[in-house]
Amino acid sequence: MTEFVDGWLLGDILGEGAYGEVRMVVNKVTNEVVAMKMIDLEKHPDAKNNVKKETTIHRMLRNPYIIQYFGQRSEANTEYIFLEYASGGELFDRIEPDVGMPTEEARKYFRQLISAVEYLHSRGVAHRDLKPENLLLDSNDNLKVTDFGLATVFRIRGKVRLLDKKCGTLPYVAPEVLERPYNAEPADIWSCGIILIALLAGELPWDQAGKDCPEYTAWRNNEYIHLTPWKKLETTALAYAQKILRHEPDARYTLEEIKNNRWFKIGYSKDESNPHKKIVANEPKIDRRTEAFCFSQPSELPPLGINSLTSMQLTERTGLSFSQPVCVEDLFVSSQLPLTQASQSSFQNLVRRMTRCFASTNCEETIKTLTNLLTKNNYHFRVNDFGTITISTVDKRKMPLVFKVNIIDMDNKTMIDFRLSKGCGIEFKKEFVKIKALMSSILLSTRTDTEKMENTEKTESTEKIKNTENTEKIENTENTENTEKTE
Repeated sequence: MTEFVDGWLLGDILGEGAYGEVRMVVNKVTNEVVAMKMIDLEKHPDAKNNVKKETTIHRMLRNPYIIQYFGQRSEANTEYIFLEYASGGELFDRIEPDVGMPTEEARKYFRQLISAVEYLHSRGVAHRDLKPENLLLDSNDNLKVTDFGLATVFRIRGKVRLLDKKCGTLPYVAPEVLERPYNAEPADIWSCGIILIALLAGELPWDQAGKDCPEYTAWRNNEYIHLTPWKKLETTALAYAQKILRHEPDARYTLEEIKNNRWFKIGYSKDESNPHKKIVANEPKIDRRTEAFCFSQPSELPPLGINSLTSMQLTERTGLSFSQPVCVEDLFVSSQLPLTQASQSSFQNLVRRMTRCFASTNCEETIKTLTNLLTKNNYHFRVNDFGTITISTVDKRKMPLVFKVNIIDMDNKTMIDFRLSKGCGIEFKKEFVKIKALMSSILLSTRTDTEKMENTEKTESTEKIKNTENTEKIENTENTENTEKTE
């Protein structure tokens, strides 16, 4: 792995954003893993003030459902933000396009999201860009809210201010944000409601909540019942969504009402409620320096070894190129790392991502097959010198959708790794599923497929045994009845 600074290795690319990328950084001695957000100031000089605001807000926060902030360092042309590493990947990766996920799973993630938003609002902070792409999962499959680039403080010393910046991702943005100065809390709650629909139905209800959008007009006029995604929802969930996604902010469900609803409380444990209360004693203080966006290091103690990373002179790093593709070594992490589950093979040590598949052909043949398929199906793409394929298209809303494909020889198998660069996560998953189907002739069966087959076989065997037992019971009953009749 590439050496970033003394004692720290640069690992997998975890994600990309408008201003740069997020990379894994691993401590050579302790095997600690940190996510490092890199902002290229040469390309985006306007980002410097945003970084200051983001880090100042983020250091105010400490909650089990919010990514922890460790520190920040500056170079002439690059800003670095060091964050907790979430090994479970992105939440959108768990959403099956046009299907969603099981209700109980969706309920769990929605509860954790609401807990995180309740905490943020208690600190006077609005996120303003809540969407599945900004929700990560840790090694215990718990949700972590991340990316505070658009966050702002809406309440200082008990005084609430209206917000007027139109920001966020259009399908998740509340209608009032597009029209006028707005209150922060109902706007974040609206975004939570859209996320709930995405979790349950695997699609978004509209392109934007405006009068020019026919899907939203149908929702407002109560003419949506036979439309998708609403017809996919069971009655209780649909009634719940209606109360969260009311057009007028004052009529919209509050967080307290969301938590008290029947749908939310099914199977709810008291241990799940208000987890931030457990850490109130260690709450970072909000003072005038914070309000003025002071940029000192956070007061909390970071994990062992992180101090050395945040205090290191980053100009000492060598041979680092932000345009380098992911190397084979970058895809693996040591089996000693806390993020690793008990593994059967080296493939299970990969950073968790569901948009991967394995081919029976070698790298060169796989690239040739894939590029031919992309050409045949009118995808716009380019291939760099390292074999990384960048695919550019548009989603159903005609918005840009960019993703990269790395094809890597690994343990005598060829891994095809898809990663979103820009656009909607759910639309990216749809494209992945489509391209994967086109490549079916060269793909190996996945472990999941094998497990499904094994489970099906087990089920069939169990049913056969049950049927045999039932037949024997019927035969025995008939014999008994016949004997009784004869007697």
